[in-house]
Order: sequence, then C-alpha cells, then structure tokens
Amino acid sequence: MAKERALEHISPKDTARAKEIQLFLARIVKIVPLKKNPIYIAAVDASFLDDTVTAAASLYRYPEMSHLEDAFFKGKTRFPYIPGYLSFREGPAVINAVKKLKRMPDLLLVDGQGIAHPRGIGIASHIGVILKIPTIGCAKSRLIGEFQQPGREKGQWTYLYLNGEHLGPIGAVLRTRRDVKPIFVSPGHLLDIESSVEIVMQCVTEYRIPEPIRRTDMLSRMMKRE
Repeated sequence: MAKERALEHISPKDTARAKEIQLFLARIVKIVPLKKNPIYIAAVDASFLDDTVTAAASLYRYPEMSHLEDAFFKGKTRFPYIPGYLSFREGPAVINAVKKLKRMPDLLLVDGQGIAHPRGIGIASHIGVILKIPTIGCAKSRLIGEFQQPGREKGQWTYLYLNGEHLGPIGAVLRTRRDVKPIFVSPGHLLDIESSVEIVMQCVTEYRIPEPIRRTDMLSRMMKRE
C-alpha cells in the first residue's frame, strides 16, 4: 500500500487533484461493526490564523473518560479553504498532532464529517484511512443529508440519509442534551453508525459537544492566540 502511505504527504495543487485523491481514499473506507471497544480515545481539532494552522490532540482512557495527555502541532497551511476539501487544509496538521501523543489511540474523534460528505470522504474518513484506525466524525452542523428531528431527550437520535431512506443512512442526528440542538455524527472508518453513536454518547458530559472534542477546540484556539 505504498501509494496509500504516500498520500499522507501529498499537498494537491488544485481541486481536481484533491478530488482524485478523495475518490481513491473513499474506496478504502470500511463501514463495519466495531471489532472491540477502545481503551484509549483521542480527539483532534485545528484552528487557523492567516496561513498558520494549529492542531491539538487530546488522549483519554475509555470508558471512564479520564484525561491522559495533550499534543500539539503548528505549521503553515498548504491548501486554501474550499468547502468539501477540509481534509487537505487541516488534515496534515491533525495527523502530526496525533503522532506526537505518547500513545497511539485506539479510536479517534474528529471535529468534522465522516462519510456524510459529498464524496463519502470527510476529514474523519480521510484521517482514518491514513492512520488505519477507527474514526468518528462529530460535527456541530449538517453538511449534506436529510433527517427527521430526534426526540427531545438526551441520547435520542435519528438516521441521516443522503437522498431518501432507500439509499441507506450516512450518519446520525444525535441529541446530546435535553432540548439542545443535536450534533451530526457519521462513521469515518472501521466502525458503523450505531457504534459511533454509542461511543460519542459515552464521551458526552454536561455539554452539547463530547468532552474530548470540546477540549481540543479550546486548546487549539488557545495555542492560536499564543
């Protein structure tokens, strides 16, 4: 899989090449039941200031969700902001932050989309294929898809569909707190929708956003200011 490994270091010069890479990676993505529960979970997020990207990774022990360590990476962006191509803008920095952790996580939460993406390869799926670990996309807003609102209570959820139920679901719309706007969960790689919802709910504390993602968002913004 030399070609697959080489993609980690590719900075496409235009959207045509970026699309080509995405379509290649999308064929590698596997949506399957989670083989075993993780012991270590990490979350990642990135912030931008001009042409500089700062990524943070936070590692937790699962399921008790005890925080273990944080890692950071700061570098120059090589790809402009283009909707649908977020992986190429912040993906390299996020991957480098994960690699700076002392322990490789068994599963990764990503602030973004998994397969709920126009080409089925959001940043969570992209990173999952590159790192070869299960990943979950956990987004604050919908990118694509149709859904029915979930119930009002914490933990209630509905499926997110690409274009009607006949094509099958691409994610879940999950209520993490009672009467609070839901979040959009989609599997990235090596797990399915139901496993993704279960893992995300285990990571939720008193906030709408799962605690590991909330922490990395705060840390990346703090590092950006510094």
